[in-house]
Amino acid sequence: MTDELINGPDAAHRRPAGVSDKTVEALGSLSKALETTERARGHLYAFHQLTGGADLELDSAVQLLREAGHEEEATLVEREILGRNVIPGHWTFQIVEAYNRTYYRPFTDIERDIVRKLADGRDHLYEAEMKEARRTRHHPDHTAAPSNE
Repeated sequence: MTDELINGPDAAHRRPAGVSDKTVEALGSLSKALETTERARGHLYAFHQLTGGADLELDSAVQLLREAGHEEEATLVEREILGRNVIPGHWTFQIVEAYNRTYYRPFTDIERDIVRKLADGRDHLYEAEMKEARRTRHHPDHTAAPSNE
């Protein structure tokens, strides 16, 4: 790693002294895993919102079935599907809460502690060094850091 890469102008993403290439690579991998977990969590919230929206739409379906003279079918949907647990004992909000409590928050806490311990709390060192290595010097759209405008 060259001094120019290690000592680039973006101090928030500069590799602290003594941090090895392998450590930066490991932190990048940890960050990538957390980012994937963030995406999974987003999908879980989408599942929660879509399922909740579908359940609320059933109110209309039940009403319309009744208005169309299909009382038996309306009662079946109302009794068997409306407000039903998506897995035994759980609505989707409870799944989201359990995921956050048992997986997401412990993961984010551990990742933050490791970055603090190994890299003085500096995030995205791997990506910052990749940016520095790939940018075109003196090109206006390849600046090392955001401007302070």
